[in-house]
Amino acid sequence: MKHSRRRRRVVLPAVALALGVVVAIAWVVSPWPAALLIRALFERSAHDTVAEMEPFVPHGVDERLDLPYGTEGADTTFDLFTPAGTSGALPTVIWIHGGAWVSGDKANVDPYVKIIASHGYTTVSLNYTVSPEAVYPVALTQLNSALAFLVAHAPEYNIDPGRIVLAGDSAGAQYASQLANLATNQVVATTLKLQPGLSPGQLRAVILDCGIYDVSGIPDAPGLAGYGFRVALWSYLGQKDWAGTAGAGQMSSLTYATAAFPRTWISGGNGDPLTEGQSKPFAARLHSLGVAVHTEFYPDDQQPALGHEYQFRLTSSAAQGALQSTLEFLATATR
Repeated sequence: MKHSRRRRRVVLPAVALALGVVVAIAWVVSPWPAALLIRALFERSAHDTVAEMEPFVPHGVDERLDLPYGTEGADTTFDLFTPAGTSGALPTVIWIHGGAWVSGDKANVDPYVKIIASHGYTTVSLNYTVSPEAVYPVALTQLNSALAFLVAHAPEYNIDPGRIVLAGDSAGAQYASQLANLATNQVVATTLKLQPGLSPGQLRAVILDCGIYDVSGIPDAPGLAGYGFRVALWSYLGQKDWAGTAGAGQMSSLTYATAAFPRTWISGGNGDPLTEGQSKPFAARLHSLGVAVHTEFYPDDQQPALGHEYQFRLTSSAAQGALQSTLEFLATATR
């Protein structure tokens, strides 16, 4: 028995070392291991955030869940919310969830869009295929198709096709901004070889929370967050050396925005590393183009510091203020 235990003490470290080598090699040759780890971390955070939002969801909102806009199962479905008893078209907010392009689900933002719906809007949350299961531009194409579907079926879903606001958080904000460029810049439509799902006249505004709008700085981003974004973009764009790909360039909404970009509400927390390098430069770019922009940014010494996706943490006064600001913006943009 002693001999057996001695062998076990030798073998187990050897097995652990071998597994460690296998995992290390996998992380070098494939984005899957790291992308799935990022997914797990984001899913845990999303679960906590949904639980924090739920107590603030009012009664009196009708819901229709898991409606299809495509043929790819749960990946191409949407949830729809309207004030109880709605019988006609309402201004419509279409929200794209975040999750670093590798995680997330429409259910993660449902409480927030339910709250918005209670103020007199039809709201929609969209699913799409995350990576590594699918690479760029699959999800972008799905989301554009969803917009076209919703416009085509507007009467069925209490949607006013002439008063649509496109919204997103984190990676969803990147999608929303890119789709806004698709609708307003013919160069983008030609480059992507896509027929825009929305026309400029239908897209009244965009709401952008804590997003990425210029990927050119991500290769040099420091720390664990920088590493995580590089892995996520490897997963999403399908190449380890993704920085020079056509997709990386196309993702950078800051580059393609024109004066026709819709009026914009944009925010990021003072404790979010994306705010200084992404949200503020994109807001400044839109300002320089003459786009009407409302910003919600905070002093560097704001305490407690507001981290990534702070706007969903509705137990905080800052998140409540951002929600009120969003509602005021919507009222102006859709009147």
